[in-house]
Amino acid sequence: MIKLTSVSKEYPRRGAALRDVSFEVRKGEFVFLTGHSGSGKSTTIRLAHFADRPTSGEVRVSGYSSERLPERDVWKIRRRVGCVFQDFRLLPGRTALENVAFALEVTGTPSKAIGPKANRLLSQVGLAAKAGAPVNELSGGEQQRVAIARALVSEPVVLLADEPTGNLDDRATRGIIDLFFELNAMGMAVLMATHDLELVRAHPHLRVLELDQGRLVFDSAGEAR
Repeated sequence: MIKLTSVSKEYPRRGAALRDVSFEVRKGEFVFLTGHSGSGKSTTIRLAHFADRPTSGEVRVSGYSSERLPERDVWKIRRRVGCVFQDFRLLPGRTALENVAFALEVTGTPSKAIGPKANRLLSQVGLAAKAGAPVNELSGGEQQRVAIARALVSEPVVLLADEPTGNLDDRATRGIIDLFFELNAMGMAVLMATHDLELVRAHPHLRVLELDQGRLVFDSAGEAR
């Protein structure tokens, strides 16, 4: 589903964000991506979402290659990959239903199907009762559930999550992780960047990748590198 091969990423002012990183996330796998702030976690998520391209090496996601997919066709991978962020990125002043409906409109869903599908997605993330609530009146955990429902509009096979519980309390964090597990159990591959080591330790059966100063220094599937 996700494969990085000798990937490096350099920025003009920041320098190297990733250095020769290689790993693969297989279909239906749930993987934690850990590391200190500035270790390259967000850069990795951006590359896997094709929001950025590597300076060298190749990123392959759901059959698409960073070396061959032109910018005009990036929308194709967005139909296969959902992405959730720490800051929710919802439309302020609109309801939960309107936020999901807008994402459906953007992806070309027929107008008659938008309302029913938006409601179904909100029900899937446990927010059916809050469909008509303005997002600014929702708790942090509820706002993240709206963001997840929005990420699911194109029925992705891969879900990327960049510090999705970073702004949440312990109870909301548990709810969001449980929701990710439910999606993963349905066959969706999940790559979740997090600095919360307590969260990672609470799920020792899951694979862990650790970045340090842009290098992959640990893969629990293959021990230390």
